[in-house]
Amino acid sequence: MNSKLYVGNLAFLTTETELRAAFEPFGTVTEVEIASDRYSGRPRGFAFVTFASEEESKIAAAKLNGSAMGGRPMTVNAAKPLEESGGTKQFSSPNRRAGAFHARGKRRH
Repeated sequence: MNSKLYVGNLAFLTTETELRAAFEPFGTVTEVEIASDRYSGRPRGFAFVTFASEEESKIAAAKLNGSAMGGRPMTVNAAKPLEESGGTKQFSSPNRRAGAFHARGKRRH
């Protein structure tokens, strides 16, 4: 486990200040990052909270998982690296030149 926690099922009105206040009793919070939609800028309902040490993050995860914030039960667990969580974003675009669709043996009709 690392010192970064995933906090899910947050109310969309939850602020960084509220998250920091909820997690600080369990240790030194070094960073709070609320994920937002890149196009609209609205919160996505989850955040990442980073502690100074791994022990503090374990205690916070154990105590706060399932507790209510903003009327919703939070999901708190260790954050996984992007590769491990299956969130790799490697897309390949098909050949877009004229006639390439039919050249690949595809038919629309």
